[in-house]
Amino acid sequence: MRKIKNVNSLPNFKFINADVNDYNDVSAVFYQNKFDYVFHFAAVVGVLRTLENPVKVLNDIKGIENILKLSKNTGVNRVFYSSSSEVYGEPVDFPQHEETTPLNSRLPYAIVKNVGEAFYKSYFQEYGLKYTIFRFFNTYGPNQSKDFVISKFIHKALKNEDITLYGDGLQTRTFCFIKDNVDTMVKVMEDDLYINDVLNIGSDDEMSIKALASLIVELTGSKSAIVHIDPLKEGDMSRRRPDNSKMKKILGRELVSVKEGIKLVLDHLKEVS
Repeated sequence: MRKIKNVNSLPNFKFINADVNDYNDVSAVFYQNKFDYVFHFAAVVGVLRTLENPVKVLNDIKGIENILKLSKNTGVNRVFYSSSSEVYGEPVDFPQHEETTPLNSRLPYAIVKNVGEAFYKSYFQEYGLKYTIFRFFNTYGPNQSKDFVISKFIHKALKNEDITLYGDGLQTRTFCFIKDNVDTMVKVMEDDLYINDVLNIGSDDEMSIKALASLIVELTGSKSAIVHIDPLKEGDMSRRRPDNSKMKKILGRELVSVKEGIKLVLDHLKEVS
């Protein structure tokens, strides 16, 4: 809420502070309003946060069930669920295609996202509640929390502080600028695309975390040192790269490159400083 500027001037916008994991709390929101579409993005996220709070992560299953029950009972047309690249676990195929989910991750976060996907598919099968599942791959952009990798590295670099990498830093990820993410989701909703289907949301430009850190140091003109620390015991998969052919077809344009996206984040920071 604090990151949304001039909230009172936004048309058709209403902020309600409620806990989706508390049925009584969130049910009032559904029964007092008429929703055609629901985007269920509430979750405990972040690798370290989810590793340190496994029970809190598992509690999100309650929220998944609450949203689906209330959507079914109040006539919602379609529900959109924020799943994650974590459902792929340690990948066995590259790029990671929506039809390939090996279910080899033991992390609570990945388990909950897999369970969530099963809930959505089951509610359609039994009750006819339409859904679309988005599997997000490392979205970033202005105002992102500082405990996510690009935001964290940028803020460290701007302060000339050491940028720490887990292990050798050669683990790879892809990074999707927020505009590409949002534009895709809006078109999926407005054009009735991928109903009762799964869609990867992410870039296919794979790069190592070490290369990312070096790029951020370069773009910020930073004096930060890149320091290697012990690898995470679990949760740091070796590779991530989605098959995003569906997403590219939806957008009909090239995605924002990591270099350009980081420049946009830096421009935003200059504007607000």
